[in-house]
Amino acid sequence: MTATSRSTLGERVMEYLQHRRSLGFGLEANEVVLRDFVGFAKDSGHRGPLTTEFMLRWATDHVEHSSRYQAERLSIVRGFARYLAARDGKSEVPDQRLLGARFRRGQPHIYSDEQLRQLLEAAAAFPSADPLRRTGYATLFGLLASTGMRVSEPLRLRVADVDLDGGILRVLETKFRKSRLVPMHPTVTEAMQRYAVQRDRDPRGGSSAWFFLGRGVRQLPRRSVHHAFRRICSVLGWRGNGDLPLPRIHDLRHSFAVHRLLTWYRAGVDVEQAIPSLSTYLGHGKVSDTYWYLTGTRELLGTAGARFERFALPRRSP
Repeated sequence: MTATSRSTLGERVMEYLQHRRSLGFGLEANEVVLRDFVGFAKDSGHRGPLTTEFMLRWATDHVEHSSRYQAERLSIVRGFARYLAARDGKSEVPDQRLLGARFRRGQPHIYSDEQLRQLLEAAAAFPSADPLRRTGYATLFGLLASTGMRVSEPLRLRVADVDLDGGILRVLETKFRKSRLVPMHPTVTEAMQRYAVQRDRDPRGGSSAWFFLGRGVRQLPRRSVHHAFRRICSVLGWRGNGDLPLPRIHDLRHSFAVHRLLTWYRAGVDVEQAIPSLSTYLGHGKVSDTYWYLTGTRELLGTAGARFERFALPRRSP
């Protein structure tokens, strides 16, 4: 029985993920994709070493997937194939250019201040039999918009990680196994305090260590948050102003970075010197990761251009 036979492919995937995670990678999304690959192999009755043809057929199996996502799927399984090829000497490694570029940056949706206000109001009025859930959504979306956190980070917060007296969140081992402290604006701290009071009054509050509560004493599920967000977008009739037809929760992180840069430009801050602090605040491993989140909106480019003109044009003598 080969290393890539149907009965052991799932085990090889888990070995591969364990190996990569030992190097500091999180790979939560990769695990979901590779589990789908294992299921496809099982349904297809695949046996023997992996072939480029088989991996390409899996990556393009769903016609509703965008070409960029198909390229991303192939890139993920390509990493697994390299791992196998080094061990069985038979598995093929697809050329990374087969489906085009994986990392073409798509234009994100940048939220306006009015849209952020609408989002919080709609979240607070979300139709749920659980009042704590409504308050939780409004608090969570406000937190994401004002801190640029990844959606998984506040959902993983425990009560012990939230310092409401100091207005600081302790975010532990997120992407790239990095931990950091996230200071909050006083208005955000007040909103978190209001949620905490309601949470503590709830019968579930004293029995759970999670800050954002879902059903029972469990943490608020990520899928529930995305479901609520999609319903809110539908109610508000929103359309995306980026490459995708609808805004995403993750676009709140992009919007935070853009609005922060705009605020700095208007305040006359030395942006080049301030970018590393933004990178640290967002939990990035290197400054270049932060530039990925900066979108040249008309307002931002206009402000930056005006500032450059003041710098570049010679001053007139009196």
